[in-house]
Amino acid sequence: MMYEVPVGFHFAVVFGGTIPSPEICFQEVSGISAELVVEELREGGRNDFAHRLPNGAKYGNLVLKRGFFSSSLIAEWCRDAIENFIFEPKDILVTLLNEYHLPLAGWTFQRAWPVKWSVSDFKAQENALVIESLELAYQSFRKVGVP
Repeated sequence: MMYEVPVGFHFAVVFGGTIPSPEICFQEVSGISAELVVEELREGGRNDFAHRLPNGAKYGNLVLKRGFFSSSLIAEWCRDAIENFIFEPKDILVTLLNEYHLPLAGWTFQRAWPVKWSVSDFKAQENALVIESLELAYQSFRKVGVP
């Protein structure tokens, strides 16, 4: 059996809670990353090296991009956090899909909340769509098994 590398343009994003399906159509997902924080510990009298020890995980922010919605529950959720300092963390599932729309891999982001919301520049000389970007911090993420 030959393994085919999956394409990166077929995916789904699902917000836990009350966000309706037309609002979760994103054109780009980035920031799925984790790394170990490394602490250096110098030993007295030793100048030729330092012990490097793992000191917990560090996660990048999840960035979601989509066409701009003039009225959006997701945008309201972001505005509540940024403008009113009202936080309602949500679990988010990002799933990579195959050509039959079946999941190949998935990641859950626990307790995500908005840290940045932006809209692309308006330029009269370009024929471009208005893109809305959401940047989310989260507690942790896990790769989830798929059937």
